[in-house]
Amino acid sequence: MPTGAELFLDAIQRHGIQEIFTLVGDHLNDVLLCAGVRGLRILDMRHEAAVVHAADTWARTNRRPALSLVTGGPGHTNSLTGIATAFAAGSPVLTVSGSQASTQAQRGAFQELDQMGMVRSVVKWAAEPVAASQIPFYVGRACTEAMAGRPGPVHLTIPVDLFAAKTDGAASYPSLVLPAPPEPNLRDVVKTLSLLKTAERPVIIAGSGVWWSGAEAELRALAEQTRVPVYTVTLARGIYSDDEPLAFGYADPSLNRAAARAFAEADVVLVLGKRVDFRLSFGSSRVFAESSKFIQVDIHPAEIGMNRRVDVGICADVKATLKAMLAEIGDEQWPEKPWLRRVRDLRTEWNSWLSGAADDDTPIHPSALFAELRETFPKDILYSWDGGDFAHWGRAILPATKPGGWVRLGPLATIGAALPNGLALQMANPDKPVVVITGDGSLGFYIAELDTAVRHNLPIVIIVGNDAGWGLERELQGRDRTVGCELRPTRYDVVMQGFGGDGENITSLAEVRPAIQRAFAARRPYLLNVNVRGVRSPFTRWKLGDG
Repeated sequence: MPTGAELFLDAIQRHGIQEIFTLVGDHLNDVLLCAGVRGLRILDMRHEAAVVHAADTWARTNRRPALSLVTGGPGHTNSLTGIATAFAAGSPVLTVSGSQASTQAQRGAFQELDQMGMVRSVVKWAAEPVAASQIPFYVGRACTEAMAGRPGPVHLTIPVDLFAAKTDGAASYPSLVLPAPPEPNLRDVVKTLSLLKTAERPVIIAGSGVWWSGAEAELRALAEQTRVPVYTVTLARGIYSDDEPLAFGYADPSLNRAAARAFAEADVVLVLGKRVDFRLSFGSSRVFAESSKFIQVDIHPAEIGMNRRVDVGICADVKATLKAMLAEIGDEQWPEKPWLRRVRDLRTEWNSWLSGAADDDTPIHPSALFAELRETFPKDILYSWDGGDFAHWGRAILPATKPGGWVRLGPLATIGAALPNGLALQMANPDKPVVVITGDGSLGFYIAELDTAVRHNLPIVIIVGNDAGWGLERELQGRDRTVGCELRPTRYDVVMQGFGGDGENITSLAEVRPAIQRAFAARRPYLLNVNVRGVRSPFTRWKLGDG
């Protein structure tokens, strides 16, 4: 007679889940002991929010549901930040929390909370099974909900006695099937191509929808046949490499002034699988000309035209839409427009400004550091990015060249998440070099996950830009007088060594290249504490309206 824990594991394995991101707790022991016997891969971590962050990155990287498993009560409340982060990013995480026994509900049980009430606002769907035999049905329903339409997290609260209960084996395993991706209307496809072809200054902005639909090849083919410049953002970073001749980098105007100027001059804008949200200034005249024609492709109907009037709105799967466009174009090669020379010149000017900001003084200027890293990093490197002024310099300077290799915090901007994100990115890519780029402030949130990296022998390289403060807020407040922005110049390399990893302290630019080479050659967790100057990043300059 199988237990509820065994049925739970049967169900997740049927849905292709072989990994469990977790932090042990009383409510989970039956599941974890059984999972250990079965040989499932278990990444046990040090904070429940970090557990969900790691599962979130696993889901994004593999384009399928991932599992976070935490205990109830404070374990559940800790996990909510990670769940909200996944919700904002549209990541299909199956978040599962244990809870007190179902027979003790509403009786003042140990760690009893209204977990369902807390989580509903940050998931697509949530439920609590009332019998052990129902667990497989709810797991199946949850995984389907997570991937239907725009992906997103889902939640199950499962009482501890349901995991422990023995059943008669008559469990229901639903045969839930995702519907076929929605196809575009052919008239809209034809109109889109007509607008792009007759435009003098068209641009394409590619977002996460390109990644989730697996439309890498179609985006490349469209760019090459139409010769329309492509800018990428969110999970589309690296899906069409910045090294490609028609790729022009970040579609984030706060980090790419060349993109901001191109968007302002564009007469037709094709947005693929990207919300027209704060990242694109809500489609406002701060970035886009009022007269420019907008075409938006999104699988979620509520997104189309929400913040910017559209001339063509296509509610469909991005891959299906790009396939329809390519079929309509056939073998035709569109001629190159003079516009391409203009956007190349804009890119050259912006890169010159970025490199001109650097100098050889100490502490190290972030621009000088990232220019050196660009020349030193392995060619197949994958990035886990944190927030803050230090990381923003790097995101402006370093190219995205590998699909799935540019992991960001997402719209919630949950700083600190880069470390747990990096652990999952390394798990998903064991043979690739993975770097976590973070600031001294951000590192503090989940610093105990350095222990997780060492225990699980995940050879990430962590670069900490240490300017002894919350750099972005320091710049926003003004350097003459700051409140709550100053930190100590802690030796985080020593902290890493205390956890059992390796580390070095870097004080000059000349030390960077050999240290990077040693770090990646070590094939063990390695932290470089880089003493950098606090300098207003392009992002903060944009936020302040300074350039």
